[in-house]
Amino acid sequence: MEDLLKLAIEYATHLGANYAEARFQSDVYETTVLKNGVHEVSTIDRFMGIGVRVLYKNSLGFAATNLISRDEIKELVERAVKIARAASDLIKNGISMGKGELAHDVKVEIKPRIRFDCVDRDSRIQLLKEVDESAKDGAERASVKLPARIFTLDTLITEKLLVTSDGVHLYSKIPRVAFNFFITAYDPQRGTAQRYSNLGESSGWEAVERLNLPELLNREASSLSRILKEAKRPPTDELDVILGPEVVGIVCHESCGHPSEADRILGREAAQAGETYLDVDSIGKRVGSEVVNVVDDPTLQRSFGFYLYDDEGVKARKRVLIKNGVINEFLHNRETASVFNIESNGSSRSVAYNREPIIRMANTYLEPGDHSFDELIDDVKHGIYIKNFMEWNIDDRRFHQRYVGLEAYRIENGELKELVRNPIIELTTIGLWSAIDAVGKDLEFQAAYCGKGDPMQGIPVWTGGPHVRLRRVRLGGAQV
Repeated sequence: MEDLLKLAIEYATHLGANYAEARFQSDVYETTVLKNGVHEVSTIDRFMGIGVRVLYKNSLGFAATNLISRDEIKELVERAVKIARAASDLIKNGISMGKGELAHDVKVEIKPRIRFDCVDRDSRIQLLKEVDESAKDGAERASVKLPARIFTLDTLITEKLLVTSDGVHLYSKIPRVAFNFFITAYDPQRGTAQRYSNLGESSGWEAVERLNLPELLNREASSLSRILKEAKRPPTDELDVILGPEVVGIVCHESCGHPSEADRILGREAAQAGETYLDVDSIGKRVGSEVVNVVDDPTLQRSFGFYLYDDEGVKARKRVLIKNGVINEFLHNRETASVFNIESNGSSRSVAYNREPIIRMANTYLEPGDHSFDELIDDVKHGIYIKNFMEWNIDDRRFHQRYVGLEAYRIENGELKELVRNPIIELTTIGLWSAIDAVGKDLEFQAAYCGKGDPMQGIPVWTGGPHVRLRRVRLGGAQV
């Protein structure tokens, strides 16, 4: 395979490309789905091929193939160069590949303690059936039914080899596991309530064992049932709000991570995945209180968005997007880094061999502070604690947003009281970050597949954070 990638680079250079990269990528997915206690499907999919990207007269061209032979590789390179040449007379500002710390003869591999092929299909189905029974038991304790239950267990192995004309030689092999559930609780007097969540790691099967899925779903179903049976209408006057790590994580991802993508800031993503309220001059702009520090870090061990070098061969590092409430840096690939006259911070990722690498988040979260959970609520006379969420919405420019809580409690004089149902936070990005006056010292993460691009690329990420406290927020709310 290495010989074919080198052939692609040499041939692209021969055809006049002033930069070329060739990436082999193999993705092996195994998915098991259980629906309402019945094994719905098990699948094994393998996608494997080579993608070539060239820079010709400051215009980029990308092409891919799953036919791996010397003749096909030459034809592939010719297609990529032809695309770049055709676009070179149309673009106003030429593209350059900016600098960065590049990978020269680097190997990144996560070796699982328990390989996925050690766990056969029947064992995976049996695990999900145990999860299903445990979820039903958790609901029945509250005399609630779970008429709809969907559990999905994925394992994925991604293997890449990247070679570029400026000396990158990078091999990586990353196993990942992901678990998703969607349960619906029903009571004839109270209607329905739903809960979905995603968990995942870059790890072998040992990650599934750590999650203890039957116990997890028993707790989740029990909590959902209590919400359905007991939750009251939330207050609508001005109050203080404690947000749980799950809510903080989605806020970080949607209202900080996406707006900080430099391709959005330059307008490239406007017609594909949206815009941003930030612009090229926003570094130094205050958007939150002094205690707000939002980062994106691909290097977190076992994280779902883990990588040490991006798909342009640039070394990854923690990116501090908001520092003490001020916009500190954007997410860059080599193209946007050259526009800003800085080095790339290693944010270029591709979900498959036949997808162009574009700017992506990895693990986006609010850095912990120094408050315990008890300290956060002790100083709240009238407030609400929103532990997790059931839905969210955000506008095209990532400025106006809405989060609907699921498990939530009223707070009175520093004590948690009764459950409340469907509390709604509806704030601007700056209004939300500016309302935070204290940050917890805990830290939790959720897994997700972040969607972006056209064709769509769903890339593994973590979202997370600690508990935080917001002051003087006015909620909306649905009638119970």
